[in-house]
Amino acid sequence: MPPPPFSLAERAQFRLEAAGFDLGAGLIRALGPDRAGAIGSAFWRRLAPLNKRHKRAEGHIRAALPALDDEEVARILNEMWANLGRTSVEAFHLEQLIREQDRFTIPSDFHEAIRVAKARGAVFVSLHQGNWELASPLLHYHGLPVAGVYQKLRNPIVDARATEARGPFYALGLYAKGNETARRLLRIVGERGTVTIMADLRDLSGVSVPFFGQPAPSTLFPALLARGRDVPIFAGAVLRREGATFEAKVAEVPVARSGDRETDLMETTAAIQRQFETFIRARPGQWMWGHRRWKR
Repeated sequence: MPPPPFSLAERAQFRLEAAGFDLGAGLIRALGPDRAGAIGSAFWRRLAPLNKRHKRAEGHIRAALPALDDEEVARILNEMWANLGRTSVEAFHLEQLIREQDRFTIPSDFHEAIRVAKARGAVFVSLHQGNWELASPLLHYHGLPVAGVYQKLRNPIVDARATEARGPFYALGLYAKGNETARRLLRIVGERGTVTIMADLRDLSGVSVPFFGQPAPSTLFPALLARGRDVPIFAGAVLRREGATFEAKVAEVPVARSGDRETDLMETTAAIQRQFETFIRARPGQWMWGHRRWKR
């Protein structure tokens, strides 16, 4: 049964929110990615500690990295919010940032991963570290068509605006999460296409695997795609260097194929999270520690 239509009050609220979104987007675009990023960074560093997620993030850092002293924890928190401030406004400058390739350091293994994906299809998994919005656009720019998944926003007007801005970077389609999307992605990978998935959030329908020494509910879907369609998994991140300059990272994740399906999915999922942990340990201030990642 379809959901009831939005009420008159909800539709008015959506239009008001969309007007505010358009106004903010116009201002951010006028400032350019560097000035807007500096302002966004300063804004979040000042105001984010007042948010309840600040305490949650601090607790997660202390539990995951218990050897850090108070000064190191404070530095990571400050860097985390600064990075989020920049990433939030850079979402309105994706086309410009990708076009200006001198902002990026691209290693040879990134190009090798693209070569393999073009030949066989692949699953690329990423995490909320650095500027995660740039991961799929960077693959697209370097010649790899991809399909992506996103969480649909409640406001349909703002959702349409955001999808329209990201859509050109997903030549194989950008799909809202759902059962039909899962089937589409299986078909795409089966036809030697490539899909990109953010896989570092808590997924209570998945399996618990170790993450910083603690059980973390994690999505099985990347492992299911790769094992079922016999394609590789690559973990990637676009890490921030300074300001709006970046460094791409990529690593192939082993896909278990022992013949025992459940064991293979569990082992592959755990391998993905281990690689994410490696990325995060190298740059802990660029991962979003405020997410409810563990069973807390």
